[in-house]
Amino acid sequence: MAARFLLAVCVGLGALESGSRGLSAAPALTPTRGFGLNWKNITCSACRAIFTGLDIALEFNSNLDEVAFVASKLCIRLKLAPQDICVQAVALFKHDVITAWIDSILKPSEICGLLLGVDCGHWDIYSDWNVTLPDTPKPPVIPPKSPQHGAPVTRVLFLTDIHWDKGYTPGNNPDCRDPLCCRKESGLPPQHRKGAGKWGEYSKCDLPLHTIENLLQNLQPGHFDLVYWTGDIPAHNVWQQTRRDQLLALDTITRLLRQYLGHIPIYPSVGNHESTPVNSFPPPFIHGNESSAWLYSAMVEAWKDWLPKEAQETLGRAGFYTVKLRPGLRLVSLNMNFCSHENFWLLVNSTDPAGQLQWLISILQDAENSGDKVHIIGHIPPGRCMKIWSWNYYRIVNRYEGTIAAQFFGHTHVDEFEVFYDEATLTRAVSVAFIAPSVTTYIDLNPGYRVYWIDGNYSESSHLVLDHETYILNLTEANESMNPKWVLLYRLREAYGMDTVFPADMDNLISRFLRDDRLFQKYWFLYHKGHTSQVCKEACKTATICALRTGRADDPDLCKDLHKVVTYREMQSLWRLRRMC
Repeated sequence: MAARFLLAVCVGLGALESGSRGLSAAPALTPTRGFGLNWKNITCSACRAIFTGLDIALEFNSNLDEVAFVASKLCIRLKLAPQDICVQAVALFKHDVITAWIDSILKPSEICGLLLGVDCGHWDIYSDWNVTLPDTPKPPVIPPKSPQHGAPVTRVLFLTDIHWDKGYTPGNNPDCRDPLCCRKESGLPPQHRKGAGKWGEYSKCDLPLHTIENLLQNLQPGHFDLVYWTGDIPAHNVWQQTRRDQLLALDTITRLLRQYLGHIPIYPSVGNHESTPVNSFPPPFIHGNESSAWLYSAMVEAWKDWLPKEAQETLGRAGFYTVKLRPGLRLVSLNMNFCSHENFWLLVNSTDPAGQLQWLISILQDAENSGDKVHIIGHIPPGRCMKIWSWNYYRIVNRYEGTIAAQFFGHTHVDEFEVFYDEATLTRAVSVAFIAPSVTTYIDLNPGYRVYWIDGNYSESSHLVLDHETYILNLTEANESMNPKWVLLYRLREAYGMDTVFPADMDNLISRFLRDDRLFQKYWFLYHKGHTSQVCKEACKTATICALRTGRADDPDLCKDLHKVVTYREMQSLWRLRRMC
């Protein structure tokens, strides 16, 4: 049990890198980055011996404190994290994790496969399952067309991964030993290093409230018709968060959005950092103090002015909902924590948690019957989900390609996308999941936000994405100013010379990246919100391009033409890194 507990804590600690930088670490190809999950000096045999011994020694010990004590000592001995953070994290995780893992079947070999790689053991313990699609035949595919000149356009403000740090302290050390710096606990920097800037810092730091408020102050509410907001509100100090902290973050940022965006409809989704312990999202059949009722009920209360009663009911039960935005267009907000490798509650039962995908099918079928289009929003992109969940979602997107007009996600903190292909040949692009960059700087990024231009509100509208704009706050300039300026970084069509940005166009853009390295390096610069000194070559480029094709997790066929540059075994390691992000 202690072995299982420690693994879940390690995954939780690894969430400090969760959703941050995506594959930008690909050149190093190492799982020991960021927080320092330091397994590189441990052999497979030593790993198995450690966890086998722990399981045997504690097989009959049900005392949570004793199990947690052993796990804490192991965390310190293996130098997985600084001592104080090992102790705090284990204390925070112990009740929920041990409750969730008590019925799990994870073995030492599977633990070591997760920590050290596929050569050390197979670790995908989730069983296969399939959603049930209706017998109704798929309608004929109609290729998308550009709207007529002068047709209405819907402008959607997209905010994701705000990560407000109430402990951010300008002037303090941005290079501290903790996983999150620029804080009260970080202390002052060495004499040769500047302290954290007023508006944010290029380091492992989140944002002060005044930077988030400044972003909202610089928006022009009249320029937006809708707001999509895809979660991750609290900071990355996951080892010390309480439910009170999480609810304070929820209420504070909701209040700011309401204050500055006024009457504009805002539609949120749930991020993986909203809960504590981080990534802890039990399915609805888990009741009592372990359930997520405390979080979902608070969200219903905070967001009730934006959502109708029916949406509040499903949000309050399991964190997802649907709304009719206008005639001909519906929105589905998914709880992507039910697809997450890091949600340790899914080890109890990972089969379509909360029935969310089967519910999604019913919504999409109803929309198809009514001739409506659907936008899907969520936090974690589908390609970063558990394999079986991701493949089922891919089936759904294929079946309802004529109904799903657009998909929008966040979580990775960087600027990317995932193309979905027809299941029969994996050659025809059928949909795109747009992945917007974060508001937060974590790690080494400029703050940013996205505006999508959507085919607008008229009877024949496709409601497809027509273009998007990304705005940033250049921290180098901002920290020298009392009045920082949020500026346009780029427009999608203009930056890449595209007439349209439909699925086939985004697939063609990937092909252009392969042929034109200068164009790809431009993408790499924009991927980092205009702040990187790296040149992405060889394995880095291969991994990045593979990620753009991989809306279906762990599918070698999506990147098989890239294997001449990187072997299939190396590609598996890259997929594993994507799951750890």
